[in-house]
Amino acid sequence: MPVIAQSSELFVRIAGISGALAVALGAYGAHGMKNQPPDVKHTFETGNRYHFLHTLALLGVQFTNHPSLSGSLLALGMVLFSGTCYFSALTGSTALNRLAPIGGLTLIAGWASMALR
Repeated sequence: MPVIAQSSELFVRIAGISGALAVALGAYGAHGMKNQPPDVKHTFETGNRYHFLHTLALLGVQFTNHPSLSGSLLALGMVLFSGTCYFSALTGSTALNRLAPIGGLTLIAGWASMALR
């Protein structure tokens, strides 16, 4: 199997796992965080929204010229951005908050890499 096909298949599998996790976390956010302050719920929901959207974007990396680059940037960006939001909302700690902007920039780079020839 060519490397590009292997890379594409890998990111489809990652998208499947990520999507299942996004649904589970979204359900937890909707039901398990009812009694949390609005700002905490908002942080969690923001992380979940970006998690979902970029999971779907992973399905499109197979159509790019550089699927490994685009997929890796999107996956890393999701972990850094959404992971930071989840961590902050679930623990109340701001220890990882400095990673969220790095995750956001990584997501932007992932989208931009889709345009590379």
